[in-house]
This record gives sequence, structure tokens and C-alpha cells, in this order.
Amino acid sequence: MKRTLHRFLPFLLAGLLACQTNSGTTSQTATSNAKVYYPGSGDYWETRKPEQVGMDAELLAQAVAYAQTQETKRPKDFSDQEQIFGKLLGAIPKDRASTNGIILKNGYIVAEWGDTKAVDPTYSIAKSFLSTILGITIDKGMIKDVHDPVANYIKDGGYDAEHNRKITWHHHAQQTSEWEGELFGKSHTFVDKEEFGSGERKPRELKEPGTFYEYNDVRINRLSLSLLRLWKKPLPEVLREQIMNPIGASNTWKYLPYKNSYVDVDGKQMPSVSGGTRWGGGLWINTRDEARFGYLFLRNGRWKDKQLVSEKWVKQATTPGPIGPDYGYLWWLNTQKKQWPSAPATSYAALGAGSNTIWVDPEHDLVVVWRWHQTNGDEFFKRILAAVK
Repeated sequence: MKRTLHRFLPFLLAGLLACQTNSGTTSQTATSNAKVYYPGSGDYWETRKPEQVGMDAELLAQAVAYAQTQETKRPKDFSDQEQIFGKLLGAIPKDRASTNGIILKNGYIVAEWGDTKAVDPTYSIAKSFLSTILGITIDKGMIKDVHDPVANYIKDGGYDAEHNRKITWHHHAQQTSEWEGELFGKSHTFVDKEEFGSGERKPRELKEPGTFYEYNDVRINRLSLSLLRLWKKPLPEVLREQIMNPIGASNTWKYLPYKNSYVDVDGKQMPSVSGGTRWGGGLWINTRDEARFGYLFLRNGRWKDKQLVSEKWVKQATTPGPIGPDYGYLWWLNTQKKQWPSAPATSYAALGAGSNTIWVDPEHDLVVVWRWHQTNGDEFFKRILAAVK
């Protein structure tokens, strides 16, 4: 008996050591997770003094003071909307808030100014939300691979032409689809002054899908419609269920279609939403809710104990393509430090006209939302980073 125990003693000790090591690892992981702060739902969001999170209070105050001087010159009543973007297809508000914003450090609010609860159009920031819905669609296996042709899934005629059959989900998300057609009364060509305002373009030869970058709302609206047909439910509902409710967003945001963008889905009329507010409608949301969305990406798609969008997708969405500007899957990147020279190359943003900005800086654990300003953000980000000790 003693010999038997002696023979197995090393194995028993090894097992005990392994249990202790695993226990220690679990404990460390739990401690690490506990250190990550997530705000509660609605207005339950803790604030911290700058010095509590390693920031210089005076320099941060100077950064915010600078931001407050950079109000956009666009009129508050949106009276320039059609001149800039062309004939409206959807609703537009009567007015908007003044410049406002919020700064998160380590998830805590360290600065907030203006009316951050005002529900305003956020223009092309909606594209980054659509990108996230695409990511969830892939995560759930509804799309097998982002490089699959859309025509393999969507049979509504929009991808029947030989040219359009080559378009992949990847092409759509990188704005290299070159989709050819008309949607909700707007053509992909952007050559009509009345329809496209100062955004009209000269006619050009269509390129092969995946070989040419063009920022084009008609094509992103086509992506949105294709996602609607896959989900068979309005994308605002998908966004609410999969993202906004889990991250504790308010119930004040709304994602409005055009007046003529209702389509038949299995015998039911459903709204197809746009990738912006170029022609009205779009995502109308407050600054605090946008901060939550930015914070979800700062945390690599995780919110508390749930992975809402895969880390793989967050990485893919923020990886630049070989064509066009520093651009991921409907996110603006800083890989080449051309967008924001003063900011880290790893930072990225959702951007919309106005200007509307959700800037994410993983290197410094920062999220900045800045609404209705007239700069590209670099000078502001430089000032914020100077406050990080």
C-alpha cells in the first residue's frame, strides 16, 4: 500500500498544483474583469475627476474649452440640407443642438459639455452601426464569409446583372462595391444637381467590384436593404435587440427610413434604413448613447459578461483595405496617421457630416464623442492626449 501511494504521490501533487494554478488563473481573470468598468443603463454612468484616472485637470479643461469654440457653421435649422446633399427623401429635424460632447477615460465620464441628451441626426456615423449589424450577421452564421458574393444570399434582382453578381459583402463594407443601379429614386451615379446637390459628380466608367473606392450612399443603402432581407425584420429592431438594449442605451434614439424606402419582405412591408442622413431620415441619437457604442468597440465588442459582437469582427472592421483612404468596414482609421497626425495609429472613428464624431483610442483607453463641430478632430484629440499623464 505504501509503495502504491509512493508511486502515485508525484501525480497527486501535480494534480493539486494544477488545481491551485487554475484556481489562481480564474481568480486573476475575475479580478481583471472586475477592473473593467461598464456604466449601468440609462443615465447611470459614473464620473471621475481627471486626476483619478491619470489625467491633468487643467489641460483637460483647456481641451474642452477649445472644443466649445469650434461650433459648426452649418445652420441649426438644416436650411442648407438640400443645397449640400440634394432632394430629400425622408424627414429632417426643425433644429439641432449646439456643439456638445463627452470624454470617457477607462469607461468613466471625465468631461461632458453641451446638451448630450439631444436626439439629433448623426449622418454617416450610421454606417458604422450598419457595419456592426453586418458583423453580427456573420457572427451568427447567417453569412458564411464576408467575401461571399451577396448574390448567393439575396435574390431580389439587385445582384442579377453580370457586374453586380461579383459584389461581395466585403466590397460593400469597404465602399469598393461599384454596385450599379437605382434605389429609392437615387442612382449610383451621383450626376444630377437636383438629386445630389453639391455632392454631384462627373460621369465616369464603372470599375470592377473591389478595385475602386468611392464613398457612395446609394451603395451603402443597397447593403442595408440586403441585410434587411437576410434578417427579415427591420434593422432598427435588430440594432435595438442585439446592441442598444444590451449596452443600456436610452429609448430616445430612432432610425428613420425614407418615405419611399418600404419594401416587401415575405409579404410584409418593412422599412429599409439608410447609411446616413444625406437625404433625410437616418439614425437620430444622443451623444451619451453614441458614447456607449464607442465604448463597446473600445472593449472589443464585449459588454460586461457578454460578447455582443466578436473580437474578430472588431479587428476586421478596423483593419484598412488596400484601396482608397485609411478605411476599414465603414470605420475611418488612422493607420497611416494622415487622418489625425497627433493621435495614435491604432485610433479610429465613426464620422458623419456636421461634423459628428465617435473617436476610439484603445492605446489610452479613451472614447470621445464630439457633435456639431467644424474640424476633423485632430487639434482636439491632441489637447486631450496632452492631458493624459
